[in-house]
Amino acid sequence: MTDSSKRPLAVFDLDNTLADTAHRQRFLERRPRDWDAFFAAAPKDPPIPEGVALARASAEECEVVYLTGRPERCRRDTLAWLAAQGLPEGPVHMRRNDDRRPARRTKLETLKKLARNREIRVVVDDDELVCADAQRAGFTVVRARWTAPSAALKVAQEREGRT
Repeated sequence: MTDSSKRPLAVFDLDNTLADTAHRQRFLERRPRDWDAFFAAAPKDPPIPEGVALARASAEECEVVYLTGRPERCRRDTLAWLAAQGLPEGPVHMRRNDDRRPARRTKLETLKKLARNREIRVVVDDDELVCADAQRAGFTVVRARWTAPSAALKVAQEREGRT
């Protein structure tokens, strides 16, 4: 049962929803993929104006929560990046360092846990599979289509469970 005394949640993805990862895609396009370099470059991600504006507007009525496929070892850099962009404060849910399940599974699992106690007003994500599964589960979804899709990132999210 959800707690109606608390503000609803607006759940935002990070990569290619709020943070433009285009400058670090090259690390995923080579073999073997350089995951350490990919994540090390994340603090230099430029913000995506459409996503940032939506997160700030959502904070007027909702508590903003961040749900990312980034591994837990990236927490410090991620929190610093969010603060540097002036994004609303909120909990950040990250995958365990050893979790290689597809993003659509890990994110839907977290969404369902959050929904047990709170209303989720909206889920904002760029991953079509995450969006489709969240919508099928009854969540209202905004598809973040403000960056060019990356085939390398899609493989990373679905087949390698890395982001």
